[in-house]
Order: sequence, then structure tokens, then C-alpha cells
Amino acid sequence: MEQQAVRQLSPYRAFTKEEWATLRADTPMTLEKEDLERLQSLNDPLSLAEVEEIYLPLSRLLSFYVEFSKGLNRATQRFLGTNEPKTPFIIGVAGSVSVGKSTTARLLQALLSRWPASPKVDLVTTDGFLYPNAVLEAEGLMRRKGFPESYDRATLLQFLTDIKAGKRHVRAPIYSHFYYDVMQDEGVTIDQPDILILEGLNVLQTGMLPKDGKEIPFVSDFFDFSVYIDAEEDILHRWYIERFMRLRETAFRDPGSYFHRYSMIEEDEARTIANDLWTSINLINLRENIFPTRPRADLVLRKNAAHEIKTVMLRKL
Repeated sequence: MEQQAVRQLSPYRAFTKEEWATLRADTPMTLEKEDLERLQSLNDPLSLAEVEEIYLPLSRLLSFYVEFSKGLNRATQRFLGTNEPKTPFIIGVAGSVSVGKSTTARLLQALLSRWPASPKVDLVTTDGFLYPNAVLEAEGLMRRKGFPESYDRATLLQFLTDIKAGKRHVRAPIYSHFYYDVMQDEGVTIDQPDILILEGLNVLQTGMLPKDGKEIPFVSDFFDFSVYIDAEEDILHRWYIERFMRLRETAFRDPGSYFHRYSMIEEDEARTIANDLWTSINLINLRENIFPTRPRADLVLRKNAAHEIKTVMLRKL
């Protein structure tokens, strides 16, 4: 009885993979196996079957949201008597380290850009808005990297404000996982996209609301739709260790890599270090800042230990 009451009070409607797959309708498959190999991240397998069962229905749903948003913008401008630049539809993708956010974001970009209208779809990660390592070191925040306080929030909010305002040639900083730092002399220019996907750990995070009622915008205030990729803690832990050990055998072997030193130690020692990084940094961030934002997402994609999405939770309107 109590469990039934909890389900009724939940803001989400839950679907099994099979139930969600039926909502694809006639949405065409526009990707090939070779596309998936290019889009998926290290240690994050992706199959055509999952695209068909999970992401094509999501693409169909988003097409409805985007068209509704355009209609609402036109109606508002008609009411105000204005003729402003088009307002991009912004999608947020959130979740833990190692859960597969990057794969999901790239996959959505590929699918949405292949809609019949061929919309312009850009992808930006919040990693680029981290403070540079020099700043984090000076502030004693290197072991808090990825926590909310490690981001240049003002610059990120200004970027989103400019994007929503329809400004031309808005610059976003980029981050190098190879160098483990923001590339301060490099960036990407976003020029009036139809859709912008913003991917990051804490994009749904709000922090403390001001008691004086002053307006403080949050990143998620700019979202038209948000997705949270979810998995159990023990599964995320295993994925993190597996990815770290694979990187130790690949990217870390390059002498220029920030983590090159980890490729030169014994496997057991490397595994111990990976466990410490997970337990003392990433797990804390997950529990304190990332997982608590899950109820704010419009859609939750829940993965099992095999990286397969088994449950889809859509926020009730």
C-alpha cells in the first residue's frame, strides 16, 4: 500500500525499455554502426538496438518539445510586438563521472541534427568552464575539481545568457582531458544554433537560494529540457576503475599526458590510486552535488551493470 502511494506521488512516469521502445512510432534510424563507434566514449558501449529502443523515441519526444517551444516564442513575440533573433532550444545532460554523459550528448547531437529540417545542433561541455589548474591550485581546490565551486559560474551564466538572447559568435572555452586543464588560448564559437546541448556533472545544481529573494540565475534556468543519466553507486565505481585502467594502457602512455605517471607504476598501485580518486573525490561529489539534482531532470535514463538503459522516467506534465 505504501509503495503504491509513493508511485502515485512520484513526479515521474516510469517505462520499461520495451514500453518506451513502442513510442518510437515512425522515427527513422539515421545512424549506422560506424557512427556509433565514433560517438561512444571509452568503456561506454552503445548498440544500434539501444538507439532504436531508447534514443529514437527520445528524439521523437524532443521534436515535439522543440516545435512547441518555437510556437511559444512566436506567440510571445507577437504579443510583445517584437522581432527578436531565434531563441535556441537548450538541452542539459547531467550525471556522474563515468556514467556515459558524453556518449549520450554526442548521440543526441547526431540524431537531432539529422531531423528532416536539418537543424543546427551544437554541443558544449561544462568542463571548459572549470577554473584553470593554476587558479584551483592557488585556491586549494585541485581535489575539488568537478565540484560546483571549481567552475567559473559567472562566465558560464554569461555564455548561456548570450546564447538564449540569440547573439552571434558566442565563444565557449574548451577543456583538454589529455592535459587535464582548460585550454586558455583556445575555444569554440557557437553561432545561433537551433539546439544547444550542454553536458556536465552539475548542470542541474542550484545551491542555496537567497533569503532576501534576489534573483540569482542557475544554469538549469536556461534549459528547455534536461536528461539525467543514472546508475547505482557500486556500478559507477566499477566503471570508473575500468575506465581508469584502460586509460592507463592507452592515453596515459603518452609522455605529454597529465596522467602519464600512472602508466609507469604497477597495476595494483594504479588500481589503489583509482579507488582513492573515486572514494575521496568523485563519490563525495556524486552524493553531495550530483545525485541530489536527479529529481530536477525532465527525463531519467537508468542504466544496469552492462551499460544498458533498462528504465526511462519521464516527468509528468
